Amino acid sequence: MISILTKATKTMKKLLVIFGMIIFFAATAFGQGVPSKSVPAAENYPGGQEAMYEFINSKLIYPPTAKRNRMQGECIITLTINEDGSVSNARVTKNIGGGTGEEALRVVKLLKFDAIGYKLQTSVPVIFKL
Repeated sequence: MISILTKATKTMKKLLVIFGMIIFFAATAFGQGVPSKSVPAAENYPGGQEAMYEFINSKLIYPPTAKRNRMQGECIITLTINEDGSVSNARVTKNIGGGTGEEALRVVKLLKFDAIGYKLQTSVPVIFKL
């Protein structure tokens, strides 16, 4: 009887460890490059914040210098969303270096927002994570 309980306990421990690892890797894989807080600019993007960061992450190319030096962090791009949804006056507000600011600026300039009928100055964080 005790040996059966011991085997069951060991099996349960193994399953818990495996389950924990699956949860950890799934969370890091899907959470990569997406801010944890709501981004106001994403309200005006077709599909919302999730779609906006899918687009950003699909176009983002990690700069070689930043990759080589293992640079990670958040670049913030300040921009104006025009009446027609186009982006203008985009500039790097926070830069972590290694070419990340320039790459974040390039990708944010590609964004096309919904026509909102007025100008809106906002910022978009772009996360670089190896």
